[in-house]
Amino acid sequence: MSPWFESSRPIQVEGGLKARSRRGSIGAQWWSRRFIDVLEDICDPGRLSRGRAYARKGQVMSLEVAPGEVRALVQGSRPRPYKVVLRIDAYDADEWADLTDALAARAVHRAKLLAGEMPPEIEQVFGDLELPLFPDGSELELDCSCPDWGWPCKHVSAALYLLAEAFDDDPFLVLAWRGRAKEDLLDDLRGAPADEEPRRPGLLDVQDAPFAERLEDFFTGGRVSRVAPAPAPADLLLRALEPPQVEVRGTPLLDLLDPVYQALAGSSLSPPGP
Repeated sequence: MSPWFESSRPIQVEGGLKARSRRGSIGAQWWSRRFIDVLEDICDPGRLSRGRAYARKGQVMSLEVAPGEVRALVQGSRPRPYKVVLRIDAYDADEWADLTDALAARAVHRAKLLAGEMPPEIEQVFGDLELPLFPDGSELELDCSCPDWGWPCKHVSAALYLLAEAFDDDPFLVLAWRGRAKEDLLDDLRGAPADEEPRRPGLLDVQDAPFAERLEDFFTGGRVSRVAPAPAPADLLLRALEPPQVEVRGTPLLDLLDPVYQALAGSSLSPPGP
């Protein structure tokens, strides 16, 4: 069987979905780039290139994400658009319960998801439960109604690239494709029990010797007791001030400064003299 090619240019679509990227790679965020990396690793480069051209011309007429599948209509050179279906495994309720518990147990992941962000570490959380976030070549099923036997055809490739840009706009579509809608996941995270991490000390949580134990030598010759005061926490200043609303590559500035203060305190403190 010889490969099939469209003999003429595709029919132009009015109001089609166009990729924002006009040249180079498609996908700006880490999760969309991760998805594109998977595609470029398993798919034919030539067909992916023609699919990018289709995506940038606006040949994709519609794109809908549902649990386990993405459906698209892509206009080729024939009057009737081709039907494209992209399938992966959608996780069931029990699997998502395990995933939600694992995400809720990590305070930073939970906070970022509730704020509408997708932490890079989330992929490892899925992997630890042997439930991959992104599909590989053995899982991804790509179907198109066109007669091209190549894998994937240009119509499928165009839909894949538009899907990656949709992930850019809403990272929760990655999770919706795996079977969990955004609002359902966020509701579950809000209702999940808080993690069991130890409470961070308060501003006044400074250890000191009880006054009754210091009564005899509290004043000696008009001088303050020789009992050495307990050192202030290394991050006392950070907790005393209003945290700045600044992030560095998605990480709050306060979280970056805290280990620095701890390291400085550990290297500068020395036992008190006699």
